[in-house]
Amino acid sequence: MTHGAPSAVQLAVIACISLIAGAVNSIAGGGTLLTFPALLGLGIPAVAANATSTVALWPGSIGSMWGYRRELVGIQKWAMRLAVPSLLGGIVGAGLLLITPEARFRALVPWLVFGATVLFALQGPVMRWLKQRTTTTADVMNDEPTVPLAAILVSQFCVGIYGGYFGAGAGIVMLAVFGLIGLTNIHQMNGLKNINGICFNGVAAIAFSVMGLVNWPVALVMAVGSAAGGYTMSGLAQRVPQDWVRSAVTVIGLGSAIWLFVKR
Repeated sequence: MTHGAPSAVQLAVIACISLIAGAVNSIAGGGTLLTFPALLGLGIPAVAANATSTVALWPGSIGSMWGYRRELVGIQKWAMRLAVPSLLGGIVGAGLLLITPEARFRALVPWLVFGATVLFALQGPVMRWLKQRTTTTADVMNDEPTVPLAAILVSQFCVGIYGGYFGAGAGIVMLAVFGLIGLTNIHQMNGLKNINGICFNGVAAIAFSVMGLVNWPVALVMAVGSAAGGYTMSGLAQRVPQDWVRSAVTVIGLGSAIWLFVKR
């Protein structure tokens, strides 16, 4: 599948939006809720926009994982266990997207954006709940989790399917699941979240690339823009009120969903 070459104006617009999205990701997350509707607004087909966004943002997730690499010490067993359903779920999710007709996926897009926005809006309350029941010590996940192992693996498989298919908001779902299954260190939870996100987004990115769904000029501009935005804001991230950013992204996400509902 091929896509028309974007104009210089389109590339400039997506570069600016990606720069902002990268900065938002470094502060509070949710950058996808800015970039995905923007790609649709520029006239990129919905499936191609989703595939392009997945590929463009994947390198940034590697950097996030590297930053949390030390937090995986002591929980390598769980990292390996959860990586398997994440990879399998990512394959299933990407496969589902590949067989979803463009018209059907476009009809789903408003609901996907709305659902992802709701998940993002819940991030603040969920994180406050997790911080109340977690520690920042070296404690690792209990050998006997609070729910059966099969349920843990199935839950992560379902998250992987969603991540491979669309993905926005998957991180907060993973954090909530990790909290419920017995992980007691918020930094370790973020480390596991990043490595599993790399798994399901990685296999999806490979599948989308092989199938020719990616608009590469746009993907490259997005990757550079989001990396620049994240790097620029990294030093200020702790000084910018996350609640303000989350509120702004939530409003934009809901506005985008309403626009997509009206437009379809």
